[in-house]
Amino acid sequence: MAVAAHVLEHAARDPDRVALVGPEEEVTYAELAERIKARDVRAAAGPAVISVKDPVAALTQALAADLAGITPLVCDERAARLLADIPPAPLAEGGWACFTSGSTGRPRAVVRSRASWTDSFRHLDRLSGIGGDDVVLIPGPLVTSLYAFAAAHALGSGATAIVPGRWSLEHLDAATAVHLVPHQLQQVLPKPAALRVALVGGAALDPAARERAQSGGLRVLSYYGSSELSFVAADADGTGMRAFPEVEIEVRAGEVWVRSPWLADGYLAGAAGPLRRDAAGWATVGDLAEPYLPGGVLRVRGRGDGAIQTGGATVVPEDVEAVLRRVPGVADAVVVGAPHPDLGALVCAVVEGPVRRADLEAAARAGLDRVQRPRRWYAADALPRTPTGKPARALIAETLTGFRRLV
Repeated sequence: MAVAAHVLEHAARDPDRVALVGPEEEVTYAELAERIKARDVRAAAGPAVISVKDPVAALTQALAADLAGITPLVCDERAARLLADIPPAPLAEGGWACFTSGSTGRPRAVVRSRASWTDSFRHLDRLSGIGGDDVVLIPGPLVTSLYAFAAAHALGSGATAIVPGRWSLEHLDAATAVHLVPHQLQQVLPKPAALRVALVGGAALDPAARERAQSGGLRVLSYYGSSELSFVAADADGTGMRAFPEVEIEVRAGEVWVRSPWLADGYLAGAAGPLRRDAAGWATVGDLAEPYLPGGVLRVRGRGDGAIQTGGATVVPEDVEAVLRRVPGVADAVVVGAPHPDLGALVCAVVEGPVRRADLEAAARAGLDRVQRPRRWYAADALPRTPTGKPARALIAETLTGFRRLV
């Protein structure tokens, strides 16, 4: 069922309910339905590329394409430039396309069936409690899959979606639910009176951050997945990530493999990316995890393509970052490899926040094996971030020497 069809149903049932709150206007479900039906969307060889800045207009165009059975793809200026190099290619009718929201490498447009999103809505409704009475803040750009899905889900549920179109918590006081990435959870505390649930995408949520939020009356639903795999596992109560409904998980040679109805079809125009499949319908993007038993807790260690090879050993950056983030004064930390002629790479850490090197080294000695301990330390007043708020890992690695050295 099209997301747009859900919007039309809500418009018939509750026409005066506010559907979208954008930077310039509020639009009811009845108004949104009329705008969707009024747009003349023509069939094209590739996706319907949407590059308007206003998020309400972007969603209106995307939903109009969706209703017409044409795959929408919301772009910003940078993404539009990337698309200029991609030749048009026929797409299956009734899909969605979004750019990956990851922290490494060149963004790719992921193409998926409509059902791989919409059929998961009911499961997320149950886990999050989001419904037609909610006001959902989506505080990031719709060009990325995390926030595009959040908007589609809110509209599919009949809720009000607040879409500033950029990273902004300006309307937090009006929200009952908010979508975040892990480091942003502390930015919504103490919680406003109406806010009741935070949906946090990413496997590396600090348990202490969850406890602080929940002690302040904010329920946290954290989840792990990727643009290519969609939902893989979720933690609704702090007991650990368990398989999202209808998802099968295997850990093979340390890699997470998934089989589910939520998998994406691939990349636009057959672009290269980390998504791999086998003949039995399983897929992976190379994420690393500890051994896993069906029905148990999935403990994700990090992205396999970000692993650092140093002196014949493999260091997973997320393992090191988890230790460093516990040091008082550290707001966030990113660990990358710097080329070394003998070792292959040196483990380097860039930390955000006022902290002494001595405190970092003490934490590293106490919590990390010798090979995992950073050999170089850098400080940043604010880490560079992607549009979704994740650390821009590739940019940090490329500009490492531009950060202040901790001595």
